[in-house]
Amino acid sequence: MESTAEPRRRDAAGTRAAILASARRAFAASGYDGAGVREIAAGAGVTAMLVNRYFGSKEQLFAEVVADTMADPVILAPENLASPTIARDLASALVGLTAAGAGPLDGFLILFRSSSSPAAARIAREQIARIHHKTATGAVRAAHAPERAALLLSLVAGVQMMRQMIALEALADADPDILVGILAPIVAQLLGIEADSIAR
Repeated sequence: MESTAEPRRRDAAGTRAAILASARRAFAASGYDGAGVREIAAGAGVTAMLVNRYFGSKEQLFAEVVADTMADPVILAPENLASPTIARDLASALVGLTAAGAGPLDGFLILFRSSSSPAAARIAREQIARIHHKTATGAVRAAHAPERAALLLSLVAGVQMMRQMIALEALADADPDILVGILAPIVAQLLGIEADSIAR
């Protein structure tokens, strides 16, 4: 019995992963409203019925995709949060992430292209609150931590949009060291830490 059950588990896991990967590509390219279940199913080599069987609905699939994109953070990475120069490291990560030629992260594209959908916005809000906002709040060392964390996330999203998506010249063509030098004290202020502790 065990020898036949194991391949089934692997197939189920593989199918689920293929659907998630296809959905991630589709939502990043077209947003929540623009990506259809049939398109996602075709990209995974399965039927739309199977997508619904595994995830229940397009909304539930979207929620899992958004959560998946947040599972391995680049800016709020554990090593950055544990660094004695956290403000500068977070600023450096943000500037590096949005460097010229760097492709926007799937997670950002998905949220950027899905924000006009009320359903997608609700799901994104729930996932951001559960994952990124919770993580950022834990890094704040001052009063009003939730508000400070939300402002930090807004700063990150704004830089991603203006430097990477809009490519505002003053940001897109700026010297990275200059941007880090300006951003680091702002990040320190939001985290409630002493600016003097930022390595220069």
